[in-house]
Amino acid sequence: MDPLHDVLTLLGTTGHVSASMVAGGSWAVEFEAPVGIKFNAVRRGHCWLRVDGAAEALPLAPDDCYLLTRSRSYTLFSDPEAVPAPARSIFLAAADGVARTGTGDDFAAIGGAFHFGERARPLLLDALPPVVYVPSAAAEAATLHWAIEQVDTELRQQRAAAGLVAEHLALVMLIQVLRHHLAADARATTGWLAGLGDPVVAVALREMHKRPAHKWTVAELARAASVSRSTLAARFRAVVGRAPLEYLIDWRVELAADRLRRTDDTLAAIAQQVGYGSESALSVAVKRVTGHTPRAHRHPQ
Repeated sequence: MDPLHDVLTLLGTTGHVSASMVAGGSWAVEFEAPVGIKFNAVRRGHCWLRVDGAAEALPLAPDDCYLLTRSRSYTLFSDPEAVPAPARSIFLAAADGVARTGTGDDFAAIGGAFHFGERARPLLLDALPPVVYVPSAAAEAATLHWAIEQVDTELRQQRAAAGLVAEHLALVMLIQVLRHHLAADARATTGWLAGLGDPVVAVALREMHKRPAHKWTVAELARAASVSRSTLAARFRAVVGRAPLEYLIDWRVELAADRLRRTDDTLAAIAQQVGYGSESALSVAVKRVTGHTPRAHRHPQ
C-alpha cells in the first residue's frame, strides 16, 4: 500500500473550494486563522502573502499555489501600505461566487480548504512547514493548473454535482502539492512523510503499510530494501525520527483507532487484525499513542 494514500484515507480527508477573489489597484485582505489547512492559487496578476509569524512576505505570480498548514492568520496584498480589509466582510458580500476588493480586476485567485480527522496534526500536518509553496514552473503545477481550471468551470457553470466534482478535484490539488513538497523540499519535512522521499526508507514504509499485521523484523525490512539491517535501522531513525518497529507499532494503533471509530468489531478482533497479540496490549498502546482509551475512540460524536 501507499503510505500517503493510507494516511489521507484514514484521516477522512475532504476538500472544499470556496469563492474566488478578484482585486485591483492598491489593496490588502486580512484572513482569520483557518480551520484545517488553506489552499490558494493565483489565476492572474501578482500579490504578496504575509503569514503571521513568518519573517518575510512571499511574492506570488500567476499560477503560483500555496498551502497553509498551521492555524495562523494571514494577509494577501498588492501594496504593503494598504490598510487590510477583513476577508469575512468581503466574502460575505461576494456576488456570483466572486469576492471583490480594491479597484479593477488585474488580480484573481481561487481558494479552498482541506479538513481532516482529529489525528491529522500528529500524523500529517506537523511533518510539513507552515507554508508549502508551489511555483508555476514546478513539474506538478501542470496538473494543478488543469484542476484549478476545472474547478473554476464547475463553480461558474454550476452543472449537476458541481460541488462534489470540485471537492474531488481539490483532493487532487492537495496530493499534487504534497508530491511537489516531497520532491523539492524534503529537508523541510519530518517524520514518515520525509521517509517517502528516501529510496531506502520508502521501501520499508510501503512494506509495513502493505502488511501491518505481519510480524516484521528489521532484518526482513532491510532485505526488502536491499540494504543491511544496520543501514536500514540507522537511516530510518535518522529520517523518520524513530526506529522502524516503533513506527510500525504506532501505525497499528492508528489503524486500530480508525476501526474503533468506523466499525462494531470487538477490541480483541481489532487487535488480531492489526497485529497485536492481545486486547490488553492494544489497549495500553492506544492509550500511549493517542492519549485516549479505546473506549473513547468508539463511534465518537
